[in-house]
Amino acid sequence: MTYQKALEAYINATNTHDFNEVKKILHPEAVYWFTDKTCTSLEDIGNYFQHAWQIIKEEVYSATNVHWLAADENVATCIYTYRYEGYHNGKFVSGSGRATNVFTVYDGEWKLIHEHLSRSI
Repeated sequence: MTYQKALEAYINATNTHDFNEVKKILHPEAVYWFTDKTCTSLEDIGNYFQHAWQIIKEEVYSATNVHWLAADENVATCIYTYRYEGYHNGKFVSGSGRATNVFTVYDGEWKLIHEHLSRSI
């Protein structure tokens, strides 16, 4: 799998709403920077995802304007606009923000080791 396919697999896994699927793409030492929280363990990251999926029902997550800043055989970094839509308290909601993802090769596979999300202003 290429790093580009790893990003695609990550987004697809996110849209399953099953953290076990997401975890397959994550490096064991992944660190996430969300707008409101830093998660430094897979357990923290999983809890954050579970909470988000409870708040926004039927969420669909996507990435647009993906730009790969740097890549070699071991590390790849991209930035993109993330978009989400779903239902909050029964009402349709949507939004977007900025994302940075860093992938690295771990046990011969591309894994996400860092994600930084911030909401658009």
